[in-house]
Amino acid sequence: MTVFLIALPLSLGIALATGAPLQAGLVAAAAGGIVVGCLGGAPLQVSGPAAGLTVVTAELIQHYGWRTTCAITVLAGCCQLGLAALRTARSALMVSPAIVHGMLAGIGVTIALAQLHIVLGGTPQSSPVANVQGLPSQLANIHPTALGVSVLTLVVLLGWPRLPGRPGRALRKVPAALAAVATATACATFAGLSLPRVDLPSWRSHALPELPEGPALGLVAAVLTITLVGSVESLLSAVATDKLIASERRTADRPPRAHLDRELRGQGAANIVSGACGGLPITGVAVRSVANVKSGATSRKSAVLHGLWVVLAAALLVPVLDLIPLAALAALVMAVGVQMVSITHMRNVTRHREFLVYATTVVAVVLGGVLEGVAIGIAVAVAVALHRLTRTRITVEELDGVHQVWVRGQLTFLAVPRLSRTLNQIPHKGHVVIKLDGSFMDHAAYETLQDWQDSHLAHGGSLEVRGRPAEGAHGAAALGGADEPDGDRPHGVGSAGDRPDIAPGTGGELSTQRGGHHCCRPWTPWKNHCDHRAPAPRSRGAGRLASGITAFQRDTAPHVRDELARLAREGQRPSQLFLTCADSRLVTSMITASGPGDLFTVRNVGNLVPLPGAETADDSVAAAIEYAVDVLRVDSITVCGHSGCGAMQALLNSAPGDPVTPLSRWLRHGRPSLRRMDSRHHAWARISGRLPADAVEQLCLTNVVQQLEHLRAHESVARRLADGTLELHGMYFHVGEAQAYLLSEGEDFFDCRVFDTVGQHA
Repeated sequence: MTVFLIALPLSLGIALATGAPLQAGLVAAAAGGIVVGCLGGAPLQVSGPAAGLTVVTAELIQHYGWRTTCAITVLAGCCQLGLAALRTARSALMVSPAIVHGMLAGIGVTIALAQLHIVLGGTPQSSPVANVQGLPSQLANIHPTALGVSVLTLVVLLGWPRLPGRPGRALRKVPAALAAVATATACATFAGLSLPRVDLPSWRSHALPELPEGPALGLVAAVLTITLVGSVESLLSAVATDKLIASERRTADRPPRAHLDRELRGQGAANIVSGACGGLPITGVAVRSVANVKSGATSRKSAVLHGLWVVLAAALLVPVLDLIPLAALAALVMAVGVQMVSITHMRNVTRHREFLVYATTVVAVVLGGVLEGVAIGIAVAVAVALHRLTRTRITVEELDGVHQVWVRGQLTFLAVPRLSRTLNQIPHKGHVVIKLDGSFMDHAAYETLQDWQDSHLAHGGSLEVRGRPAEGAHGAAALGGADEPDGDRPHGVGSAGDRPDIAPGTGGELSTQRGGHHCCRPWTPWKNHCDHRAPAPRSRGAGRLASGITAFQRDTAPHVRDELARLAREGQRPSQLFLTCADSRLVTSMITASGPGDLFTVRNVGNLVPLPGAETADDSVAAAIEYAVDVLRVDSITVCGHSGCGAMQALLNSAPGDPVTPLSRWLRHGRPSLRRMDSRHHAWARISGRLPADAVEQLCLTNVVQQLEHLRAHESVARRLADGTLELHGMYFHVGEAQAYLLSEGEDFFDCRVFDTVGQHA
């Protein structure tokens, strides 16, 4: 009911703004609710006529007429069905947000300028420029009645959400849009004001589509414009609705995430139905979707029912709808247009240095139209990206006899002449430090660095290449860089007999060799553990710890200080309890792409969960489970095993007569996993369809399954599982392959689905 009460005035207002028959807005609202509600892939998204297509539709009506516009809407729906069949929905999301926000802002400006004329009691012109030019004369001939009704509508619209006290809370349950239009209509009716009102003609004379007439190229462009703009807006709205649901509701209350190809298919079917029935083009609408989520919708039935209420209103409430002043609808749509120019979006694009793209798109949409504006925005975005790619600063300075070359930006062939000129100015036989502060290096730059390095080392010089200290995993990887304690040489310093090799990697990454051992590039900024197999003095561990703390304070702390300060103020609110092995090779934040405050982590030998009341039970694990489940209210618990687990190997090698030690007593909690693996009543786990490589891997997998069973025996976990507010997950990490597997329960066994590096099902 809430969504219906919002959709009714907005649909009429958008139809008014496009110049279409007012009934077309109701048809589109009904088709969007019923068809997309039944067929779409975003259960809580509400579709209907949207402000984002207002300008495009108005231009089509002016050029081709209303009935041809309906036919174009049908063809656009067919194109959307084709795109859905080709599974191209996610490709629509690759458009820069600056372009999308700029397009919406440009459309908002165009809508606001056109509706301002109606608010003032006049008639809008054919273009935004003409509307601006005609504004002075319109201001000189204001219609006081229309302006008064419009001002009243805006006052109620903006003030309704701020009504104070208990009566205000009760009244705020009525949507502000409905309250504004209803108040303006009641005042105009009771005061007997004379001004234009809604005029819904008889459904018997409702205009239906006709065969398109006009230049073929123009019609194709029109169809593509409706298709692309409508698809992008719908898919972005679906993603935004998913984010809103995730932030507002716990896991048990969430519907399935949006299936974007299915959503695009539903949008296409709805546009076909709407166009065929004489309705406006349809997209997913953010305002109605937000209202749907916040009003407590749990399934797609709410969107379907809102469409049915629109059908009933169009059939039974025509006399009431005919009382609405057009000025009130114009004021409502003008407010929507102004809200499309979002200050938040401006701040975001400015923070990401894309305001030029945003501003250019806004101006181009206002002056040239949506399709032209988006095309110009894409061209500017590409130009900005190329400019950033070529903007490389190369500087050199000498400090205490050491030449330091600092390369800021991406190293491509365009920067090779400057790089070569700078390097050739450095004298031979000296020590050089090259600092690469970028995330990409192409083959031409790699060859230049490699050739110069060979020459420099051949003449007796030494070389050290450093990457970005805090971004080794994504930047040009560090080739050492932190000086070792106790007088050791810095990593990466080379000579004729001991030199670093620059090798091309992904994105032009660099690697180094020293003494036959490879430096682990992604780990270098976090922990200085290169040459960890080489013999070292006993004090070296303390030196590494001090060096690591120093590197953290220098390189990492400035970047995370604000976030950690926020977490300190707000307290910990992790989303999941992550129970894994104490193995030093498992970095939980890395394999789950988590940050501070995301995981409540419990680590022990063998990722074991002792059964409640078991012999030699360890209360520390049970205490952590109880605290995470009952106090922190985590949404899920994950048990993560890994390949080559020493605890599982020890379990397999254990014998009844072995001496009792603290480790053997602890591993008793893993014996149920051994029994489960040997049992004929449990099928063996598989990894992406294959059997485990050996008994150790089989036990590692079986142990994860068994520990999930142990978790269910804990009272707090069982209670939350029964309430549907907690989920249990199993995970397996293959260390040698750097591959994570998520365990999913099949009919009679656990199957491990492999996930690639971006988390998509492979």
